[in-house]
Amino acid sequence: MSKGIFIIVEQRNGKVQNVGLELIGEATRLKADLGDDVYAVLLGYNMKDEVEKLYHYGADKVILVDNKYLKDYATEPYTKAVAEVVKKFDPEIMLFGASSIGRDLAPRVASRVKTGLVADTTGLRMAKTEQELSQEAAHGCKTPERALLMTRPAFGGNLLATLMCPRTKPQMATVRPGVMKKIDKDESRKGELIKLDVEFTADDMNIEILEAVKAEKKMVDITEAKVLVSGGRGVGKDGYEMLKACADQLGGEVSSSRACVDDAACEWAKPEMQVGQTGKTVRPDLYLACGISGAIQHVAGMENSDLVISINKNDTAAIFSVSDLGVVGDVKKILPKLTAALKKYNEAKANA
Repeated sequence: MSKGIFIIVEQRNGKVQNVGLELIGEATRLKADLGDDVYAVLLGYNMKDEVEKLYHYGADKVILVDNKYLKDYATEPYTKAVAEVVKKFDPEIMLFGASSIGRDLAPRVASRVKTGLVADTTGLRMAKTEQELSQEAAHGCKTPERALLMTRPAFGGNLLATLMCPRTKPQMATVRPGVMKKIDKDESRKGELIKLDVEFTADDMNIEILEAVKAEKKMVDITEAKVLVSGGRGVGKDGYEMLKACADQLGGEVSSSRACVDDAACEWAKPEMQVGQTGKTVRPDLYLACGISGAIQHVAGMENSDLVISINKNDTAAIFSVSDLGVVGDVKKILPKLTAALKKYNEAKANA
């Protein structure tokens, strides 16, 4: 019988990425319903120093596949390694981050082990209600109480669809970075290390990596920001300096809605700053939405923020329905006044 919740932990340059830790956190919540151990699958080369971190964030066991062919991501060797993990351990559930790596790897693994895959999920839970269990049984699931229900936006983000994969195992999904939440780090937590040897040959490497070059320009990752000041169509093409000034006083970063990214006149709004279904999913402590109407596609990317404050001159704007505090008015007048007040407060605090 299939058993275990397996997380494919992404690493870059020998360092575990946050999306893997987020998924381990989600797996610990699924574990409460499923009762299975959480396995972190770590692929790379000379990765032993990163194993303890996975225990600290909730992994019960770590499967380490350490090989020179896995030092940098390449499709074929990584696919072979993960397929070997599936073959040997027969997992119930397997989760990948919906990063550039995960979106390339997950469908290839699913094809190789002949199972289904739900992409870009935003919610995961086990079937619980009598109706859910009966639906799973009707669709051929022999153990409906172990069925994973996977929710993702559908039809351009206009509704949320819950999907299942009842007939094949593992039940696989990719999950966007920033959607799930890490559990608190506990350095006293220990686990079991399982080393898995996978035989690779030169034929397994379908590409040759000549050199890995890091971009010199530091790119801000808005999924890591604790505070985001986000601009929409209402701030216009000249709104960046206004947003940046406020973000600086709050110790945060600037982000954007799709409306600004798609508007050629808004040269400040870059794709990596976009929040929403077709952008990035964020969960900052504070999300300040400035001139954003609140289309469902945008809301899908920020609704899990701890505190949402919105400024919009339209008192019926949809963004207010997901806001903790809504301010009706012209953002170009209100935001500078807010920034000035924050600056005065920060200066007084510094001089106290």
